[in-house]
Amino acid sequence: MPVLAVAVGYAAWRGHSARAAAVALAMVAVPVLVMPLKLWTDRTGPLTVDSGYYPSGHTATAMVVYCGAALLLRPLTGHRTGRAWAMPVAVVLSAATGIGLVLRGYHWPLDVLGSWLLCGMLLVLLVAALRWIDNRGAAGTGAGDK
Repeated sequence: MPVLAVAVGYAAWRGHSARAAAVALAMVAVPVLVMPLKLWTDRTGPLTVDSGYYPSGHTATAMVVYCGAALLLRPLTGHRTGRAWAMPVAVVLSAATGIGLVLRGYHWPLDVLGSWLLCGMLLVLLVAALRWIDNRGAAGTGAGDK
């Protein structure tokens, strides 16, 4: 979460408050999407009789935090900003988080896969929202990204 907080703060400070708000809203959507699924499936974890392990909330949070921060660092407008490294790093960190949770016995592999798919869809919507924000600002409507 601190990674996303710094990225959102940086984007807002640089005048991209609408982009920052969209990414923050995507993070708010994570528990809204994950918690009902956890309650509905009521799945036990690999090393416990406790339930509520599907989908993995930690994997979902990591994916949206890291990829959302990367999207804020590298705007989608097509121009190079020298931050092309951000998304590959975010993907590696997200994958490492999910794999680590499985290897440590905190989640079943399908718990992590479910989170990756769920948040992949969320990130697709976020990219579309960021492109819409960028296009709206580029069109000079006066309701830009500031």
